[in-house]
Parts: sequence; structure tokens; C-alpha cells
Amino acid sequence: MRATLIILTMAYVLSQFYRAFLAVLAAPLQADLGATAAQLSAASGYWFLAFALMQIPVGWALDTLGPKRTNAAILALGAGGGAMVFAAATAPWHISLAMTLIGIGCSPVLMASYYVVARSFSAAAFATMAAFILGIGSLGNIGAAFPLTLLVELFGWRLSIMMIGVITVAVAGLCYLIVKDPPKVIATQKGSVLDLLRMRAMWFILPMVLVNYTPAAGLRGLWIGPYFTDLFGSTIAQVGTVTTVMALAMIAGNFFYGPLDRLFHTRKWVIFAGNSICAALCMALYNFGQNSFWVAAGIMAGIGFFGASFPILVAHGRSFFPEHLMGRGVTLINLFAIGGVGVMQNLSARIYDAKIMDGAAAIVSYNAVILLFCVTMLLGLAIYLFSEDRTD
Repeated sequence: MRATLIILTMAYVLSQFYRAFLAVLAAPLQADLGATAAQLSAASGYWFLAFALMQIPVGWALDTLGPKRTNAAILALGAGGGAMVFAAATAPWHISLAMTLIGIGCSPVLMASYYVVARSFSAAAFATMAAFILGIGSLGNIGAAFPLTLLVELFGWRLSIMMIGVITVAVAGLCYLIVKDPPKVIATQKGSVLDLLRMRAMWFILPMVLVNYTPAAGLRGLWIGPYFTDLFGSTIAQVGTVTTVMALAMIAGNFFYGPLDRLFHTRKWVIFAGNSICAALCMALYNFGQNSFWVAAGIMAGIGFFGASFPILVAHGRSFFPEHLMGRGVTLINLFAIGGVGVMQNLSARIYDAKIMDGAAAIVSYNAVILLFCVTMLLGLAIYLFSEDRTD
């Protein structure tokens, strides 16, 4: 089982890379393809939407085919093939197509890991192990920051992405060769995602899941690059530095949240407190981000750190799922988390474009995006207040 989790975590490193690398490539893609910040935000949103829409079939596949075949096939064809389309792009819509394919390819990766953990370890250990996988996998977030800028400067963005596509196919091959499926659950009960959605407990958790990841993923996945370029005249190396700082903060946040439910004997209030701080930091970015390069970088790092509560949110939802619907359950939560980012990235692109077309200054346009993240987070927190706390 150790080798299985190592390979699945390697695959998740790639998933984290692909969801964040556009922030660093924004400037060369704008120069070479004429892509605008709004077009790249929409392309990033397509990654998340495609990823989210795949969660229902992925959940079925995990419960019926197992993580081995599900992960290997989808990762190779979707992410590997999408990377090649990206490397060959000659127009902005090619980037959107490539990001859609890559989103499909990355869709089973984390949930395959969580499925194995949920089926192989105790429920009490789930949040800690899930956070550990997410934290290690988030090294891909680091790879999509300063290391990617060096790679692009050495080989250009096309060859760099092509090489990463080859690595993706190789990791998919290792998934097929090494990953072991846990024993199937023999259940007399039937069930579907609809059964999970009928659970009253989920009505108050899923809205929080929907908005929890949007500020950190939206900023780190794209907006951080154009924000620093337009407001502070940052170079690609400086953008690489701030994206690395935020990525490190997100990794630290994953490890920070992991054991807190067992330490404080509550999941609900750990999640509520952390995301309240994240919302407050969004408001701080709105009010003070333009003051200086490092003020903005520090606030964004804080958003990345306190916005990393996804593993403990999965643990909160998982505590209500029956064993025979575990695959569908964890993928349902992932659908809401990633789908929320996809919707917000597309909505934020439209808001940003509308402000720019009205002649607004850059800071006004970016602040409109940041305010969107803040308001939706506060709405999610208001609903989450009524959720049922449960620890194992």
C-alpha cells in the first residue's frame, strides 16, 4: 500500500502543477499568442470545470473499476494529451482546449488517493493522512512557480510543457504497473450520488466546500501573475518568487490543518475559524494590497495558508458517508470544491473584463475580483454555521 500511495502522490504533484502553471506563463502567452488576462482566467476556469464535471464518472469508476485503471487511463490520455495540445498552441482558444483536456486528465488523481486512504486506514486518521498527501502533492505548486520560470527561460514555454507532458504519461504508466486496488466493498445496498445529496448534513457542508478553495486557487492559479505584473511592473522572475511564496504557504497550511480536528476534538470550528481568517485576509488584500509588493505578497501567502482546509472538509463530509458509497462521496466533495473554482474563475474573468472595458484602473478591476472571493466566502461561512459537527 505504501508504493501505491507514493505513485498516486506523484500523480497528484502533476495535478497541482497543472492547476497553477498559467500564472507563470501568463506573460509569454500574452506575448506569443495575444492572450489576455481574462482569456487565461477563463482557460484556468475550464480546467476546474472539466475536472469538476468528471467527478461523478470518476466516483463511479473508483467504486467499480478501482483507482489503478481509472487513474492510469484518464491521466495519460487527458493530461498527457492536453499538455501536447498546449505545447502546440497557436491561438488563445487552443489554450482553453488544452486546459479542458488537462482538467479531465487530472480529475481522478487526488480522489484515487483519498479512496485508498478511506478504504485502508481508520476514519480518525483520515484528515491527517489526507492533509499529508495534499501537502506533499502540493510540491507541484512549487514546481509551477520559480522552477518553471527557470525551465521556460532555458527551453522556452513550448518545449518545457512538452517535457512535462512526457513525464505525465510516464507517471500514468507507473500507476498502471504499481498501484494496488483495495478490496471491493461487498454491499447488498444500492446507492448513488443522489442518496448523498439527500443527507441533510451535507446541505450545510457543501456550500462551504464550494467556496473554500476559490480565493487560494483563483489567486495562485492565475490572478497573482497579472496582479503583480500590472500593479508593480514585476518581471517573470519576480512573479515566480511570489508564486513560490504563496505555494509554500499553501503547503504549510495543509500540514497545519491536518491534525487539528484530533487536537481540538472538532472539525466544524477548526474549519470555521480558518476560513474566517481567510475571508478577513481577502478584505485586507482589497484594502491594502496596492500599498507595496511585499504587503500584497504577504497577504496572498496568508490566504494560501488559511485557505488550505480542504482535507479536513473532506474528513467532515466523509464522516457521514456509508462505506459502499465512499468513492462517490469523496468525489462529490471534490466536484463542489473544484467546480466552485471553475465557476469563480470564469465569473471573475467576466467581472475583470467588464471593469477594464469601462475604463477602470487596474487596481479597481483586480479589487472587484478580490471582493467576489471575499463575499462568496462569507456566504459559505454563514451557511456552514448550521452544520453538524462530527468527530470519529
